[in-house]
Amino acid sequence: MNMKWNKETRLRSITSHGNDLMNTYKITLMAMLAAMAVAGRVAFAHLPNIQPVTAIIILTGFWLGPSAGIIMSLLVTFVSNMVLGMGYWTIWQIISWSLIGIFAGLLGKVWSKMPVWVLSAFGIFSGLLFGLIISLTMRAAGQPFWAYYIAGLPMDINHAISNAVFILVLSPVLGVLFERYQKRNHIITKDKVFSSDHSS
Repeated sequence: MNMKWNKETRLRSITSHGNDLMNTYKITLMAMLAAMAVAGRVAFAHLPNIQPVTAIIILTGFWLGPSAGIIMSLLVTFVSNMVLGMGYWTIWQIISWSLIGIFAGLLGKVWSKMPVWVLSAFGIFSGLLFGLIISLTMRAAGQPFWAYYIAGLPMDINHAISNAVFILVLSPVLGVLFERYQKRNHIITKDKVFSSDHSS
């Protein structure tokens, strides 16, 4: 009985240690990505709707899941708007980017081996979706929707195209970090299964 208890205790210790390692690595990775997105948004602020935030949220959601996409949206929007300006639009930006992060996360679960050009096409769609949601806020505020939407369409196209470009550029670089995370997660998961099999 003591031997069984010791094995179970050891298994729980290994599992807990593995989870701690993965949580630490994931938090560090997401903090780095959020800092990159905030710095990129601030650096590109003088350009008309060209920034890497949406692309990084898409890549984060695709590789780390929908919840990671939502967390990234909250972090980046709140921190960058502290620099660029906070207002009622902040909540709509969070909603827009969170939806994009969720959709990207679901795509990653359904089609994990998606070619980068398809993800770039999703980036184009996301840029147009973001603009549509932001334009709907004007409708909610009692302003004419179509006039605002058509006037902002060139900005939305800039956003859409820049998303595709940023995804193409960042995928090879960030992909290495995401794959390292997945490999570590896979190794720890295998260790858990191996330990569980040998403890029975």
